[in-house]
Amino acid sequence: MLRFALAGNPNSGKTTLFNSLTGSTAHVGNWPGVTVDKKEGVYKKADKPIAIIDLPGIYSLSPYTPEEVIARNYVLDEKPDCVINIIDATNLERNLYLTTQIMEIDVPVVLALNMMDAVEKRGDKIDEKELERRLGIPVVKISALKSEGVDKLMERAYEASQTARKGRTVIEDTALKHLISDIQIALDGQGVLNPLFHAVKLAELDELEVLMHKEAVNMVEAFKKTHIDDTFGDDFEALVADARYKYITKYFSPALKRKNKDKFVVTPSDKADKILTHKIWGIPIFLAILFAIFHLTFSENFLFLGGLLPENWVSLKGTAFEGVFGVGGINSPGVTLMRLVELLTGTISDLIAGWLSTSPEWVSGLICDGVLGGIFSILGFLPQILVLFMFFSILEDSGYMARIAFILDRALRKFGLSGRAFLPMIMGFGCSVPAMINTRTLADEKEKLATVRVIPFFSCGAKLPILTAISGAIVASFGVGNVDLITYGMYLVGIITALIAVIIMRKTTLNGNPPPFIMELPAYHAPQFRNLMMLLWDKAKHFIEKAFTIILASTIVIWFVSHFDFAWNFLPDDQMQNSILGGIGQLIQPIFTPLGFGSQLTNMGWVFAVAALTGLIAKENVVSTLGTLAACLVGVAVDVELDGGVLAVTKIMEITKIGLPALLAFIAFNMTTIPCFAAVAAAKSEMPDKSKFKWTLVFWISTSFIVSSAIYLIGTFWWTAFICLAVAFIVALFVRAYDKKVQAKGEK
Repeated sequence: MLRFALAGNPNSGKTTLFNSLTGSTAHVGNWPGVTVDKKEGVYKKADKPIAIIDLPGIYSLSPYTPEEVIARNYVLDEKPDCVINIIDATNLERNLYLTTQIMEIDVPVVLALNMMDAVEKRGDKIDEKELERRLGIPVVKISALKSEGVDKLMERAYEASQTARKGRTVIEDTALKHLISDIQIALDGQGVLNPLFHAVKLAELDELEVLMHKEAVNMVEAFKKTHIDDTFGDDFEALVADARYKYITKYFSPALKRKNKDKFVVTPSDKADKILTHKIWGIPIFLAILFAIFHLTFSENFLFLGGLLPENWVSLKGTAFEGVFGVGGINSPGVTLMRLVELLTGTISDLIAGWLSTSPEWVSGLICDGVLGGIFSILGFLPQILVLFMFFSILEDSGYMARIAFILDRALRKFGLSGRAFLPMIMGFGCSVPAMINTRTLADEKEKLATVRVIPFFSCGAKLPILTAISGAIVASFGVGNVDLITYGMYLVGIITALIAVIIMRKTTLNGNPPPFIMELPAYHAPQFRNLMMLLWDKAKHFIEKAFTIILASTIVIWFVSHFDFAWNFLPDDQMQNSILGGIGQLIQPIFTPLGFGSQLTNMGWVFAVAALTGLIAKENVVSTLGTLAACLVGVAVDVELDGGVLAVTKIMEITKIGLPALLAFIAFNMTTIPCFAAVAAAKSEMPDKSKFKWTLVFWISTSFIVSSAIYLIGTFWWTAFICLAVAFIVALFVRAYDKKVQAKGEK
């Protein structure tokens, strides 16, 4: 099978093209570094299937960042049949810098001029035939976002792959031309593949080339003694870069005809950035956008119209859809979709319960309570997970999330944290696993470690059922606030905890200055509907697969251990405290006493401890565990059609007498403690040092206990807020003193 590699700058549209070619659900993001490792797919429209490899977004083939090394090593060592160099045609000159480096490798190359729709919209023109003649490689105009020209691109790439190509360099007008030629001849004589590329890199004294070809370094050092450039001295790397840009400007830029060549044009993106990236209003606007997202996803009083509408105006009382669209107020789109799913699952539960009414008690209990009670308690939250994920994907793909990294870099750099580190943190809203892998783009190992540790605090979709179910139960039982406000507040608790924790680490155990953060802000654009739907489908499929594998197995196990004692005698629901699960729960229950859901609860209070424990396998298990146990205790899955997950928590709240502060502490604990097994494995893979991984586990446990205990104490005894503030002030003084001490040592 032929293998084509996609290479290009960050934000050039590589991953969008990859999805268009392969129909893959690879993650599409509009910020640098979203593709950390290569992804593979298959293009099936050619005569033969073609493997497509999506390489990390890079600006050059110099070994400055991990992603540059990944891309460089793949092209050199794996020898793809063709490299499709995709460039942002709206920034032609800058993108061609990487092209001039790829052209030096002995590999067929095709240039894809992406975003041509944006070029034509602003009145500019690119003569691709002239550019092809000057480059000496095929050039094709495309729009990856609209899937225009991609089939023609693959045709040209297939044609190019059938003929071997020798590399050529654009470095012609400098004295280095003779040095590069001499090194190339020497390397060619040694049988080195791609001798021209290695010769150019050796002339730059590239650190990887110096290690591989130590004998040829002497030629460069000898040349330095006799050739000193007036502008760059003996910095041959800068000299090569300058030569590339001069050649691009002289020979390639004429292919571009700009409509407004002599005047600066303020684009719509520039106008939007004056507001969205404002040094004062940028962060408040971001927080307002976040609240709007949560309101659209979780609110049961959409646009706060409840007080203006007649009572039960939208409840459809007496119909099959009673409560689906609202009671008093109007449900948000996320809640309406959730209620429709719960209506469906409730109907299924009723039918199955009716069929099993004459079966043995343990059979109906296992199926209705153990299986359906657990699975359906979390499936109802799938619509809200998808709605929230859709909004975050829109923010990401539109280019707005890149602006947030820029704003926060400006605000957090003095605390030792760069905006680049915040990018994988934001990805944590989707899933902690790819977010942790994305930290490979961070050059500073200390910053990487600190970022990996706090990524789980950015609540992923798996934690959403916990927030929604318990927030809904709080509103139903205590009449406090709205679900969207509570959920939004707990998300902010996670974000603030992450920022405080990473600042403390960067000023103490992981002290250091953040590396420079240079990032091009991409132009705003509307996300492609097809890609967005593919992402949502992938998210839904993953959630459903998880529900009917890990979570299904967990609910069955939970039902069995909650209905059998250690002698394996079957126990009815009202004797659950004597079961295996009850024994384990009562054993660990005292540990959570400082958090509010420990020994102070009634004899069934152990269910919260058990739910937190099962959440270590998969966070969805927290609500499915509560749903299974509630179904056994009060028959929620059978008796109720709507709000199954919320009602399960509400009934357990009534039985255990748990208070509001403890419920908020329970949410905070599950948001900040050890994440699911998959995320733990991802964190371990990013920390080869075992001691760092062990301390990371300690960090997660201690942080979750500190944050949850503070919430419970302040919520129960308001005056403890002053004690917590005093402790925080002392810690801040210690961190500041420690940081000054380290800086003083560094200056010496």
